[in-house]
Amino acid sequence: MRFPQPGNPAYSAAIHGWGRESDAARDHRGPVRCAGRARRPAADSGAEGDAACRLGRRGSLAEARPQPCPAARGRAGHHLLGGAWPMIPTIAGAARAIAAKQLSPVELTEACLARVEALDGTLNAFIRLEAAGARAQAKAAEARVMKGESRGPLDGIPFAHKDIYCTAGIPTTAHSRVLKDHVPQEDATTVRLLAEAGVVMLGKLATHEFAFGGPSFDLPWPPARNPWNPAHFPAGSSSGTGAAVAAGMILGGTGSDTGGSIRGPAALCGIAGIKPTYGLCSRAGVLPLAQSLDHTGPMAWTVEDCALLLQAMAGHDPADPASANRPVPDFSAELGQGVKGLRIGVIRHFHETDAPVSPATLAGIDAAAAFFRQEGAEVRDVTLPSLAEFNACGWLILLTESFAVHEEWMRRDPMLYGELMRDRLALGGMLSAADYMAAQKKRRELIAATVAATQDVDILLTAAQPGEAARFEDVPKWGFLERLNFTIPFNVTGWPGLTLCTGFGAGGLPVAMQLIGKPFAEPTLFRAGHAYEAAHPWRAKRPALVTG
Repeated sequence: MRFPQPGNPAYSAAIHGWGRESDAARDHRGPVRCAGRARRPAADSGAEGDAACRLGRRGSLAEARPQPCPAARGRAGHHLLGGAWPMIPTIAGAARAIAAKQLSPVELTEACLARVEALDGTLNAFIRLEAAGARAQAKAAEARVMKGESRGPLDGIPFAHKDIYCTAGIPTTAHSRVLKDHVPQEDATTVRLLAEAGVVMLGKLATHEFAFGGPSFDLPWPPARNPWNPAHFPAGSSSGTGAAVAAGMILGGTGSDTGGSIRGPAALCGIAGIKPTYGLCSRAGVLPLAQSLDHTGPMAWTVEDCALLLQAMAGHDPADPASANRPVPDFSAELGQGVKGLRIGVIRHFHETDAPVSPATLAGIDAAAAFFRQEGAEVRDVTLPSLAEFNACGWLILLTESFAVHEEWMRRDPMLYGELMRDRLALGGMLSAADYMAAQKKRRELIAATVAATQDVDILLTAAQPGEAARFEDVPKWGFLERLNFTIPFNVTGWPGLTLCTGFGAGGLPVAMQLIGKPFAEPTLFRAGHAYEAAHPWRAKRPALVTG
C-alpha cells in the first residue's frame, strides 16, 4: 500500500497539523450500455444493495435558436446534432422552444441519444444508458405539452444522474465493483423531485469510485474523459456529468460535492456548476462520502440553467437529518439585474500566494473583478484564514468520515475496491477520534473567521482550479494532499459556491473562477454569475469533438 510522501506543506498540515502521523488496467471500455427498458421497481438486490440504500438514506455506513419540429422523426438526430454548437440548446432556450411548440422533447431526446452514440465511446461519460425509458419519458412530456399540461421549464429536458444517486429499478453502482449489482428499490429524493419536474432521464453517469477513488483504470468501467481533449482529466468526482454536459449529450445533470466534486469538473469541462448551501438540497438516497461535508447540486451549460435545476432540487426533506427547513426562494428572481450595488471580495491570497494559479486562470479572475467593478459593484480584497488551514481541516474530516462509511466493507473484502479508493480509505482508518475532534474544533474556528472577514461583502471571488486540465498520466495519486484545493474551504463552511468558465488557457482548455455566496443567498450568486456570463463569449464555444 502506497501513501503520500512527507515534505510538502499540504501533506504536513493534513497529517501533522490535526492528526497523527501515518506510517504511511488499462482502459477496457466496451460499447455504450443500453438497458433498453423503462424504469421500474426491481427484485431485492441483496444485503449489499440494502446496505447501500440505507447509507444514502440514513447516512449510516448559450442560448438556443429554436427550430420547428421536423416532420420526420427519423431525422431528429441530424436535425439537432450536426452543424454549429447553437444546435445544442441551453435548458432555458429549449424550455422556451418547447413551450412555444417549436421544439419537441422527442426530437431533443433523440438528438441527445444520437450524440451519446457518436461520442461516448470516446468520453466514457455514461455507465448505463436508459434509451427506451428516455424515449418513453420524452413522449409523455410531449403529450403533456401538446395538451397544455406542461410541468414547467424542465419538462422534456434530457438529463442524467451521477451514479451515486439511487434510481428505483435501475442499477446504482457508485462506479465500483462493490455495488456493481446494486439495484435500489426507491429513488433518491432529488431524483424523484427532478422526475416530477419532467426531466427525461437518459441514464447513469461515471464518477470516481464512491465519489472519491479516481481517476481509476482498475474498475468495472473506465473513467470519463474531458471533451475538450480526451487525453485530459475532466476532474472529479462528478466527471461523467461534466463531460456529458460539455459534449451536449445531456442538457443538465446531478453532481455531488464533498471537497469540490461539482465545481472541479465544471471548471475543467468549461460548464457551470453550483454547490448549494449545506442542507438546501436533500442527500437522502445519495450514497454518502463524508456526511458533514456532502452536498448535492446541479451542473449545466449556463448559470441560468443551474438556477432552473436547483429550483426543482431544493427543499426540506425529513429523510435527510441535515436538511434545512426553510422556504425555497425563486433562484431566477435576480437574473438580469446586473451587479450594481453588490459588494464583492476577492480572496487574492488564495490564488496568488497560498497556491498560485496559471497565468490564464489569474487573468480570467482579474478580468472578472474588473468587469464587476465596471458594472457598478464594489470590489475589494478580503483575507481569510490560509488555504492550507482549510485544506488540512477539510481533508482530515473527509478521510475520517469516509472510512467510517466504508469500514465494514473494507474489513470484509478491501480488494473489491480499486487501488485509489482502497488506499485513501486506509489512510482515513489510521486517524483517531482525537484527530477528528481537533479538526471539527478547527472547523468552527475557520467558520467564525470567515464570517468575521466577510461582514461587508456579499460575494467572494477566487479560483476553482489552478489551471487547465492535466493529462491523465500527470494526475498524481495523492494530488488532493500534495496540492492545495480551492473548493474544499466552502465545504468546510457549508457556503454556496458557483463555478463558471472565464476563457481558455494556452493549451486551448477551459479555465474558470469560483463565486461564493453567503448561506442561502444563491439568488444573489446566480445574479452575479449570470451577469458575467451574459457579457462574455465563452458560452458560444463547444469542444471541437462536438462541433466537428
